Amino acid sequence: MSGTLKSRIRRNVKDENALSDVAPEPEGDLEAYSKEVLSVLMKNGLPPTPNNFSLYFDRLLEDKSENTRKHIMSILELEESNEDENSILLEQSLKQGFSSVKNILGVTANLYKNMALMTKILDKRKQELEMSSSSTQDTRNVAASLESDISKLNSILKKQSSSMKEMYDDTAKIIKNVENETIFDNQYGVYNKRYLMTKIEQEIELIYKFKHKSSLIMIELSRNLKKSVNNDKAIMLMTKTIARLLLKTSRRSDTVAHYGNGVFTMLLKHTDIDSAKRASERLCDLVSNSNFFLADREIQLKISIGITDITENHSVEEIIVSSMDAIEKAYEDPNLDYAVLVRSH
Repeated sequence: MSGTLKSRIRRNVKDENALSDVAPEPEGDLEAYSKEVLSVLMKNGLPPTPNNFSLYFDRLLEDKSENTRKHIMSILELEESNEDENSILLEQSLKQGFSSVKNILGVTANLYKNMALMTKILDKRKQELEMSSSSTQDTRNVAASLESDISKLNSILKKQSSSMKEMYDDTAKIIKNVENETIFDNQYGVYNKRYLMTKIEQEIELIYKFKHKSSLIMIELSRNLKKSVNNDKAIMLMTKTIARLLLKTSRRSDTVAHYGNGVFTMLLKHTDIDSAKRASERLCDLVSNSNFFLADREIQLKISIGITDITENHSVEEIIVSSMDAIEKAYEDPNLDYAVLVRSH
């Protein structure tokens, strides 16, 4: 996920003249590093747009010392702003609201059923009274009056239930339209396939224009591990663990998404194949060192990764297929956790 670094300097002519004779303060880590990022961007022939600056800011930070990284990241956390994350929060709120409406409708439906049941019980008791020779006319009149009142209440409740059903259907249509535009996968806490395809398409256009290199890796829980576990609930929990680890190891500029059926992808911008291989190795090590407990059984997690490059000469679908084929290639050798498949340009 991405972030932006914003700074604003305001001076007037009088202030500049007043400070012209004052010696400049020593350059801080953040200022020096920002200049370094800008220099690398210019050297590589990339325009210093906010997006490119953010990408290279994250990429070059990996090579800095741990203290420098912590210091700079602590500053960024104070100014972190992400419109996509705000959209995700909105999506989650809408879905929670729809769930509440659905629950209200369910309660109303149960109330209507109970009223219908009461009507049947009252009819039964009325028949018993009419059959009883000891029943008085007053008792029958009370029963008839009560029946009439319940019938009226039942009619009103039925109309209100019908209105609520119409409102529910309208709300469902709205939520469906929202879901068609969503970018977040609630089940795994990462972006969804729709968002991924859009980001790959955008990256292809950027590569066409600026000629940089980017990669796509596809990740799934080892099929052999799934077979050995043979427990759908446990497999789901392990897959969610993989999603959390992907987010943990990703850079702010990376896009982590759920492609479908427990298969994840990471879009690595401004990352060549060699760098993508190193990222995959780190990810495999992180996952293998994360054990999962199923009852009294300790299971070592394992993933398979397919790596491919993103080029201007291939469509989004072709790039996705390449990453899938790379995973199949990794399964051909039991000693491999990942494999690379690069299409001819």
